Amino acid sequence: MPHTIFLAGAAGVIGQRLVPLLLEQGHIVFGTTRSAHRATDLEAAGVRPVIVDVFDAEALARAVADAAPTVVIHQLTDLSGDMAADPEAARRANARLRREGTPNLVRAAVAAGAQRIIAQSIAWAYAPGTPPYAEEDLLEVDAEGARGTTIREGIVPLERAVLETPGIEGVVLRYGQLFGPRTWSETPDGASPLHVDAAAYAAFLAIDHGAPGIYNVANPGGEVRIDKAISALGWRPDFRMIADQGVPTA
Repeated sequence: MPHTIFLAGAAGVIGQRLVPLLLEQGHIVFGTTRSAHRATDLEAAGVRPVIVDVFDAEALARAVADAAPTVVIHQLTDLSGDMAADPEAARRANARLRREGTPNLVRAAVAAGAQRIIAQSIAWAYAPGTPPYAEEDLLEVDAEGARGTTIREGIVPLERAVLETPGIEGVVLRYGQLFGPRTWSETPDGASPLHVDAAAYAAFLAIDHGAPGIYNVANPGGEVRIDKAISALGWRPDFRMIADQGVPTA
């Protein structure tokens, strides 16, 4: 059934791969960006662009209310900082977006009457143990240093906001390390790699499939179990688009 979708982060790496899947299914897509230039690109792609900053809670609430979505998808990150020059500053900016921006988006979604919110998290935040890790395993909430910034200051508050807010179905997708077009790597990298197209596909499926909760989304054979996403969402880790055309492969 077609939905009205509010896609926060439509111009991002996953958002760009997700948009054609949504439009092909007949969904109406409102997509956010902070850039007028990217808004033009989104409009050309068939998205109804929304220029808004997730830290501006009032403006965000108005934007979501105007869109009146049934589903909100959170693909926002803040990786605009220079990871090579100041990696800690970049991590803190991304953690702040997750910690402060996510509650703003969740509150706006609830106020607008959305039924479900789908948010990206990460699959490499589990506490040390014996892999493969399942969704019910504990996160490393006592991590220190850079890992602590990512998990304790970013991922934990994001997931709590999405999963524990009354009045809306919260779905968290714990993505593995992305590879593919416009990502950090063209080839699989990390303990639980994930192609960007397969990441987008999981968010697409979560609109109409799966109970509220957490889903690991990564390649098979890595450090996390993915059977829940496969069985409940109907997800396929080998899903790919045809090079930048927005056309899924068979």
